[in-house]
Amino acid sequence: MGEIDRARVEELIAQRAAELSERLPRSIEFFKRAGQSLAGGVACSWHALDPHPIYGDRGEGATVWDLDGNKFVDLHGGYGAMVVGHAHPKIVEAVRDRVALGTHFAMPVEDTVVVAELLAERFGLPLWRFKNSGSEATMDTCRIMRAATGRDLVIKVEGSYHGSSDGLAFSYWPDLEEAGSRDRPAAVRNTAGVPGVFGEALRIVPFNDLAAVDRVLAAEGDRVAGMILEPILMNVGVVLPDEGYLAGLRDVLHRHGAFLAFDEVKTGVTIARGGATEWSGVTPDVVALAKAIGGGLPVGAIGGTEEVMRVVADGTMEQEGTFNGNPLSMAAARAVLAEILTPDAYERLAALEPVLAGGIREVVARHDLPATVASIGCRGSVHLRAEPVHDFRDAAAEDDRLQHLLWLYQVNGGVLVPAGDPWMFSVAHSEDDLRRAVENVERFAAAVTG
Repeated sequence: MGEIDRARVEELIAQRAAELSERLPRSIEFFKRAGQSLAGGVACSWHALDPHPIYGDRGEGATVWDLDGNKFVDLHGGYGAMVVGHAHPKIVEAVRDRVALGTHFAMPVEDTVVVAELLAERFGLPLWRFKNSGSEATMDTCRIMRAATGRDLVIKVEGSYHGSSDGLAFSYWPDLEEAGSRDRPAAVRNTAGVPGVFGEALRIVPFNDLAAVDRVLAAEGDRVAGMILEPILMNVGVVLPDEGYLAGLRDVLHRHGAFLAFDEVKTGVTIARGGATEWSGVTPDVVALAKAIGGGLPVGAIGGTEEVMRVVADGTMEQEGTFNGNPLSMAAARAVLAEILTPDAYERLAALEPVLAGGIREVVARHDLPATVASIGCRGSVHLRAEPVHDFRDAAAEDDRLQHLLWLYQVNGGVLVPAGDPWMFSVAHSEDDLRRAVENVERFAAAVTG
């Protein structure tokens, strides 16, 4: 494949960053005000974009507008939450009707049961509880596995993000100098403020490495409660599991009396009706959901087998949260699952995949760009390296400056994409929307290879 001139990349970054700054005068000015009350001027550290935060204003269907009035095709999707598109009429109606009836009682409502029934049908797991975010859902997932086994250790994949709870805030983007060897990674705190003692209850393994899990279980199997992983790694773009990997994990964990948990916060109800569980044909013991099931409202969910969820059902483990199953989120989730994400919707998403992913693959080939494209349904990413990405260490070898330049080309070209995370299109997107993103990749590829 072609060579990339790194000096040229830095020159292009400076040009495209200046171009973006010219389009964001109100956001840049508003940032000064925001910094007086919001730490760093943003509500989440991920919002602190380079060169400037972009402050949102409104969204409709496949489109979002920022504070400056710039219009974007939204392939960000709120980090994968908005597969139904923005301000979907059925979500607006469901939430509006629910607000008028009261928003919080600290007791289950009818929709709580209906949503649990809908999720049980999609994922093949009978018992459910609710939370308010993906971080909370994965936290409780690990606690449930520990309570059900009486064991403390949890196996976690290097490069996989499971939210911000202290018990899982390790090794989702570690410094490789601290991370140890590829086959036996160390547990590395991802941020200041996380006590290292929490890492002592984790065992870190590479993605797509069944032998590494086998080694941990051979040495400490009687101490392992279970393993949590993204069945499709999506913290470093999209990385698909090897054939047989997920089924192999379930088998080896069960041989040692441990459980398998899927973190489907990013894949659940986006890539298929039953997420990666349906797609892979491998049903875990526990699954954590959030993001897309809420149609833009904060929600999390944990589903499991009767064996693992009995500790919740019988009160052995208290699963708490004042706003768990809150009426607004449940009303939105019922609309998402029962009315919007129908079989027809998934057929449409599948038909759009080759427009975006296929179009970018054609650009890569035409320009001899050292890149690969990984996609599944409405989720996908461009890995800017010639060889396919198999695990976190492969992704970490990518040139992050080149990725930043691609992001600048997309944003300046009127397409909002996440910086580093997979793209996602929604049921509201058109072929023309997706072709616009392909055209931006074309301009990027021509600039860096010309």
